[in-house]
Amino acid sequence: MGRTYFVEEAIGQYLSDLSTKLKPYVTGLLIGQCSPQRDYVIRAVRTPPKEEQMEDNISLPKLASIDEEWITTHASQVSRMLPGGLLVLGVFIIATPELSKESQNALRKLIFSVEKSLTKRRLWKPAEEEVSDRAALQICSATKKVVCRTYDVQDPKSSAKPADWKYQSALSASWVALDCTVNVNIHIPLLATSPNHDLEKNTKNGLNRWSKQIEDSVFLINGQVKDDDTELLEGQKKLRGNIQSSTQFSDVKVLTQLVSIYFHFLSKTVLLTWIKPMRATFFCCFLLVKSFANGFYITEVFALSLQALKRDIINTLSDRCEILFEDLIINEGPHKKS
Repeated sequence: MGRTYFVEEAIGQYLSDLSTKLKPYVTGLLIGQCSPQRDYVIRAVRTPPKEEQMEDNISLPKLASIDEEWITTHASQVSRMLPGGLLVLGVFIIATPELSKESQNALRKLIFSVEKSLTKRRLWKPAEEEVSDRAALQICSATKKVVCRTYDVQDPKSSAKPADWKYQSALSASWVALDCTVNVNIHIPLLATSPNHDLEKNTKNGLNRWSKQIEDSVFLINGQVKDDDTELLEGQKKLRGNIQSSTQFSDVKVLTQLVSIYFHFLSKTVLLTWIKPMRATFFCCFLLVKSFANGFYITEVFALSLQALKRDIINTLSDRCEILFEDLIINEGPHKKS
């Protein structure tokens, strides 16, 4: 039995408009939420054309020369903007009938390229029971025929499996938004006795330790600790079996250990170096994000909501550091990376 994707109705019109305006093909991303029970697709986003295509009105080449790097870069940028609980669920291609045979091979390549790009920047590991199927949607621009398949991105040799694509209205109307603010103050020590300093690598190591602290923290929903199998909407007023149309908001607080994180990994050698500045200088990279808040759109039980919340907190800070290093490289040259 294949997976079923419940898709926001507006996406159908969006894809139909793309199929009439853009030839011979157009690619894009599918945004939504997956869980062991069901998958939701709430947005489709086309791959933006390159500047030279926009300026010179150059038509797209054949699928054999599709620009994977451009598409994966777009996926990374989109992923940075998504709130917790939402992710890039797959890729779509709308192509003319003569390109239909090539489309499935192109989709398979893109699915794995996009997932590899997104996985590389994560500071957390997926759970063993986590859904690893990603959608590959193929649409014929002439007949409007829709074919949805999935690939297991954890298996490089994975073959396509059929999936259902069902349109529904107001998919996210009853979802709950979890609002969270976290103050972050991280010190990352760099020893002067080390011959080389890769600031990006050291910062990522420091963030890995901080992310572990976030994963081990206690989370309070509206001031309460909830059991993993508790439904977030439990006890809230329902109308005819459905949640009220207005968005439900819950406040989340994060309780972390009081001990500063960097004392967990400072060795005696490092501490001795720190207190002897005449022999070696102790460098510190100071990161401060006073507050960040995102909406976390969740439909499942507390355990899955908590997982999405933790990952979004970790991703938010990691993405900001990544943007910082990209800015240094672009504006000041690659040598500034260290």
